[in-house]
Amino acid sequence: MSASSEQVVAVAREWIGTPYVHQMARQGAGCDCLGLVRGVWRGVLGAEPEVPPAYTMDWSEPQGEERLWAAAMRHLCSKDIADAAAGDVVLFRMKAGAVAKHLGIQTQVGSEARFVHAYSGHGVVESPLSTPWARRIVARFAFPFEEVL
Repeated sequence: MSASSEQVVAVAREWIGTPYVHQMARQGAGCDCLGLVRGVWRGVLGAEPEVPPAYTMDWSEPQGEERLWAAAMRHLCSKDIADAAAGDVVLFRMKAGAVAKHLGIQTQVGSEARFVHAYSGHGVVESPLSTPWARRIVARFAFPFEEVL
């Protein structure tokens, strides 16, 4: 694991225990899955590249728009979905035919794969990246360290 990846994982784990609060991004006070990624960005890269507009919990699902995916493509480095590494941002589609609307940060790879995410009703937790979760991954990204430094 590179120093950059180690830093992403360490900062993500600092958020564990933060309550789930829709549209927030404040460690200890509340965040949703996007707020967690925004907070980790601030912790490792500094100022956020854009302020997200207000969004509903359905992430434009009725319109069929992949807004979260598009935002990730604008600011993160797209990776092959099979090229898992600690520190990656993973994007999940929670059900077939729906828009991708959940994010997490992978903390471990291999047989003990894990990720940190803000989960409604649970807050920020570190969960096993079990088969039910892994099969929902539709995209994988890395933080853009080279572009920012």
